[in-house]
Parts: sequence; C-alpha cells; structure tokens
Amino acid sequence: MEAVGVAPAPLAAPVKKKLLDLEKPFPAAAASNGAKASPAGKWAMKKKLVGGDAGYVLEDVPHLTDYLPELPTFPNPLQDNPAYSVVKQYFVNPDDTVTQKIVVHKTSARGTHFRRAGPRQRVYFQSDEVNAAIVTCGGLCPGLNTVVRELVCGLYDMYGVASVVGIEGGYKGFYSKNTIPLTPKSVNDIHKRGGTVLGTSRGGHDTAKIVDCLQDRGINQVYIIGGDGTQKGASVIYEEVRRRGLKCSVVGVPKTIDNDIAVIDKSFGFDTAVEEAQRAINAAHVEAESAENGIGVVKLMGRNSESPFYLEGKGGLLEFIERRLKDNGHMVIVVAEGAGQDLIVKSMNFVDTQDASGNKLLLDVGLWLSQKIKDHFKKKPNFPITLKYIDPTYMIRAVKSNASDNVYCTLLAHSALHGAMAGYTGFTVAPVNGRHAYIPFYRITEKQNKVVITDRMWARVLCSTNQPCFLSHEDVENMKHDDDEHHLHNTQLLEGESSPMKNSAKCNGSAAGV
Repeated sequence: MEAVGVAPAPLAAPVKKKLLDLEKPFPAAAASNGAKASPAGKWAMKKKLVGGDAGYVLEDVPHLTDYLPELPTFPNPLQDNPAYSVVKQYFVNPDDTVTQKIVVHKTSARGTHFRRAGPRQRVYFQSDEVNAAIVTCGGLCPGLNTVVRELVCGLYDMYGVASVVGIEGGYKGFYSKNTIPLTPKSVNDIHKRGGTVLGTSRGGHDTAKIVDCLQDRGINQVYIIGGDGTQKGASVIYEEVRRRGLKCSVVGVPKTIDNDIAVIDKSFGFDTAVEEAQRAINAAHVEAESAENGIGVVKLMGRNSESPFYLEGKGGLLEFIERRLKDNGHMVIVVAEGAGQDLIVKSMNFVDTQDASGNKLLLDVGLWLSQKIKDHFKKKPNFPITLKYIDPTYMIRAVKSNASDNVYCTLLAHSALHGAMAGYTGFTVAPVNGRHAYIPFYRITEKQNKVVITDRMWARVLCSTNQPCFLSHEDVENMKHDDDEHHLHNTQLLEGESSPMKNSAKCNGSAAGV
C-alpha cells in the first residue's frame, strides 16, 4: 500500500464551521477498576467542539493527527474488497454527523451532533503495520464473544490485518499474562457461547503498566470492551498514550447489562437480558397463580434504575399487595437490584463498601423484601400467603446472545475498527438515534442514565402493570429539578460553556406489581 500525502485531522462540519474551545480542558477521568494514578492525570481529555449555523455543535473525537500531525495516509483497502464491489458508496462522507436530539421545535437550535461511524476513504494504518489487541473487562454480558469475534474477523476480512491478540483476564492481563493469538479460525464459533473466551475481571487497572505493555509489544490498536467504569479506564489509557506520543488508537465498545450508559440508544446484550428475564417472570407468575394468595418476587439487574417506594402505612407497598391479593388472588413483584437500598440500610447496621470496580456493593433487596412481606402477613393469621423468590441475575448475564444482539454486536465491532483504521482514537462507538456514531469518552463516563420517573415512559409502565405511584410530592419536585438542570446543561453547551448529559429513560427496574 503506497502512502499518498499527509491528511490533517478531519474536522469537517456543515457550512460556516467554526472551531469552539478546541483546547478547553475537561476534568480528567478518574479511572474505575481500581486505576492507579499516572502522569496522564495531568493530561485531561480536551473537548473538540465544532460550531456551525443555527446552533449546530459537533462534539468531535480525538484523532492521531492531533498530536502526530505528519502521519501519512493510505487508500482504504475496502475499495478492492470483493464484498464491497456492489456498494455504490464505499465510504462515509466526511461531513456526516449524527444528531443527539431528533425531536425539536421549529425555533430550536440544531444542537449537539457526533461524528458518524463508518469506513473512510483514507486510512492511517497499513494492513501489515497493524498489531491489534482486544480486552474484555468488568462483569459478564451476553454478546461479549460476538464482539470479539467480529473485531477479529472484520480486521482480517475487511482490512487484511493478520496480527490480532487477546488480553486475558481484563486490564491486569496487559502486564500479568501472555497474550492469546486470535484468528478468524480460532474465534469461528465463540458467538455460540456465553461469557468471554478472553476472561474478565474487575480492578487491575494500572495505567503506566498497561501503556508500557502497549509500547513494548508494539500494539497500535486496542479495543476495550466494558461498562462505564471500564470506559473511564480506557479514557485514562488514551490520555497516557497521547502524552507519550504513541501512534495507537484507543477504542471503547460500551457494555452493560443494565443499559444505563449515557447518550447511546442501548448497550449490547440488553435484548437478550430482557428475553431471559421474561422467562423468570413467567415462572414466578406460574408459581403465584397456582397457590392461594401466591406472590412471586423476581429480582433483576438495575443498579441505578429504580423508583423510590415505601412499605408501611397508607399507600405503601404492603397495603397495595394486600389489596391486590384480595382482588386477584395472586401477584408478581419485579424489583431492581438497586431498589430500596436506603430502606434496607435503615433496618440494619451496614457500612457501605465497594467492589474492585468502585461500584457500591448492593444488599439483596429481593431477600429483604420477601422477608418483610412474610413478616407483614404473619400478623394476619386469616390471610395466609405463599411466596416464591427468584433471583436469575447471574443466569441472565451468562447466556449466549440472541440473534438481535448478534447483529448489533457485529455492527458495533465494524464501526469500531473502521474508526481505528481512520485514525480516530479516544472514543467509544454506539448508535445514537439509530445511527452509529463516534462519541468522546467523557460523554459516556460523566454520568449514568436513570429512569426518568416523571415522563410518559414511566407512566406507561405504571398503567401496563396496574401499580400505584409511590412518589411523594417532594420526590416529583426533585425529579423536575433534575430535568431542569439537564436542560440548562444542554443550553450551556450550545454557548460553548459545558457539556450536556442526555438523561433519558433506558431501563425499567422498580418495585412493580403485575
């Protein structure tokens, strides 16, 4: 492949572009997974904002030429790929961007956009130059193996890359274990299995050691698959890579079974998780319906997606359960793992602790709630109940991904490697309003999505499950205040003052009577 010219960092945007706060620092990401400090902490990721007409703002992602301006470019080998011979337009237009907000008024500003994902006409790596590494971190999730498989096969089949290795056991595998050679043959059928063939772990993030490994082994593309904590770690790795001036693209693929990553439409594995959760809920319903005053309690994942509720007194959950049993003779309660933590803490002496990823360790709300229900009805000898508690959380995350998630994982992997080959770095890839885009790390690590319990989606949940709203007037006002702050952040971004946070409902975990 012959080098032709030197291309500047692509910052194309619609007409009358203007660069806004290109060098405006963003607070350095505090890497989760037990990350140790490194000199990169002084190099906070900087925003690349490009302004246009009518309030248009492109939140662009870093590019290798931001700090290595003399890099040569090469023709994209996809143009010679037989699989693409029937495609009318091989490459993404450099001006294509994806809007974050699609519902607008006629007087609305055009708002925030992200760079559209996909293959570019020029690439910054020759095929035989690439030495790629893939790592999976954090908890298990359906689809991990599919993403690994499609990264390997995509690099090999589309770009002719023959050197791809896997990092065993999460972040600590960079400096404590040997790499695993990955080929299309070795990953051929791994998408048919749950878990991850590379292994995973929480913690172990030592930025200096990880980047030393990348440098010593000549790795120039690294694909990091994991949740928001893992992506924070990836951001710090990018910062250190940039500080050292290495030609190495750092790419994130967001993963969480909770589906609570900000900005993006959804995370992979969520469709499979919902499908599997349905089996547990159906089983609980069968158990409840088959017994006198039967109650099925199912705990599902949803760390920060719960709605507040209370047990005792008028309008409380216990009163509602009693009324529902009198009316229907049975009921099912689905509760998010993060629900009711404040109530549990009040009822026992407990000191908050965290896991290796920095996540708060949750108390088992399912067991606690089941016991509270049993205690309540023990005081009513003429009202016997039969309660069954089902906790399928670890069964759900260990299953293989379904067909829908397999397709989604393939698109994520392809978008990620297209971005790396085009020289982009310090980004994560995911769909925004149905279009895959490259998103700066800081946008998905600032904050987690939570269910907005003051919008229509939550109202639909209440209506479809016939459960009451346990929110007090104070709860509702607090939620409205949060929404107002979100709107203010969006307005400030259009003025070049701060970054927004999409705070939309993604999950549906709560104490819900069915």
